[in-house]
Amino acid sequence: MGRWVRPEVYPLMAAMTFVTSMCVFQLTRNILMNPDVRINKTNRTTAVLENAEEGEKYSQHSLRRFLSHRPPEVFPALNRFFSSADE
Repeated sequence: MGRWVRPEVYPLMAAMTFVTSMCVFQLTRNILMNPDVRINKTNRTTAVLENAEEGEKYSQHSLRRFLSHRPPEVFPALNRFFSSADE
């Protein structure tokens, strides 16, 4: 009959679960919080929405605000180690 539990598949399943959850998170975020998505009927009837502050709030979320004050380095200690002038 063969084995149903295959441990060599666990890393693949973990990666696929992570990617699927990231896709679900992004789609849910866009449906519920994006100012350009109009779910209720009153917003769909207006041709142009005057919601500049809502769009600003959506685009400048907390993670982006946090990262805007950080240096654009992935590994700062590693960058300093390889770029030092000490020989």
